[in-house]
Amino acid sequence: MENEEFSAPAPDAASTPDAPAPTVRKRPKPGERRVQILQTLAAMLERPGAERVTTAALAAQLDVSEAALYRHFASKAQMFEGLIDFIEQSVFTLVNQILEREGAGKEQAARIVTMLMQFAEKNPGMTRVMVGDALVYENERLQSRMNQFFDKIESTLRQALRDAVIADGSDTPTVDAQVRAGALTAFVVGRLQRFARSGFRRLPSEHLEATIALIV
Repeated sequence: MENEEFSAPAPDAASTPDAPAPTVRKRPKPGERRVQILQTLAAMLERPGAERVTTAALAAQLDVSEAALYRHFASKAQMFEGLIDFIEQSVFTLVNQILEREGAGKEQAARIVTMLMQFAEKNPGMTRVMVGDALVYENERLQSRMNQFFDKIESTLRQALRDAVIADGSDTPTVDAQVRAGALTAFVVGRLQRFARSGFRRLPSEHLEATIALIV
């Protein structure tokens, strides 16, 4: 990688006996640079009011050339796909844990929604990816993946709520579960959008428990 490893010329010991030892930049281990690039991209997205992140700005933040970025990612879209991979793996791992621990019903749905809000608050840069703000002018397949992400969340909520509407005596449990799941998903997306567009000041967990109770 360009300029990734260097050392200053050794000083003349006789003329500069008290000179400090030269600084050496260590070469990252395999895979470390990819992670560093994604972490830096996510951090740049966390800046309130941040404009579109360019590869030039990302490279400058990392103190490498743009060519160095492309040694690890074939395109900028692939960098965003790395962030989406993290979102999907993190969220659905937690969803599966909730499904295993909680019986289907309102409590299960509420815990999934709460987890999504907490994930967003802990990862504001990822929130901009989830709601599409960071994907404007990027490859269309990125937004398509996030749409599929929320479709999967809605499907999971629908399955969780079906038992709840049956217990409530609904004559059309499938339809009612779909309506409630759709409302919850729209609520999640709306809260995440507000969080991102407020410069991360309006927390998505605001009055969360009371709002979920109204929907489910």
